[in-house]
Amino acid sequence: MLDYATLKFIHIAAVGISFTGFTARGIGLWRGAPWVRHPLTRRLPHVVDTVLLLSALGMLWTVRLSPWALPWLKAKLFGLVVYIALGVIALSPARGDLPRKLGAASVLSWIGALAVYVYIVSVALTKSARGLLLWW
Repeated sequence: MLDYATLKFIHIAAVGISFTGFTARGIGLWRGAPWVRHPLTRRLPHVVDTVLLLSALGMLWTVRLSPWALPWLKAKLFGLVVYIALGVIALSPARGDLPRKLGAASVLSWIGALAVYVYIVSVALTKSARGLLLWW
């Protein structure tokens, strides 16, 4: 089994790769780029997100901690659910033919997902459910 430091490194790397991919897909969709509908572009995020989830679970297992044990972990999980929901709304036009004019819901959902991502990272860094709001 991998040690905590290795799992944390994998987790942080997967967070960065996932965010970069989501941001690029959103911009590509916005610009009508044909690569957005490529099968690899559509499947690779699932692989990255699986690594992200497994590394998080591995860290929890290593320190023998329940995800419900601490308020900031609950906040991250709640944020993750919101991020996924907004991401599905934002990137759903990628399923059809491109280029397709994006509606306001897709654009606002993409921006909202990026904001939720910032919140999740801030919660992880501050170890507080308030995240960046901790300083206000």
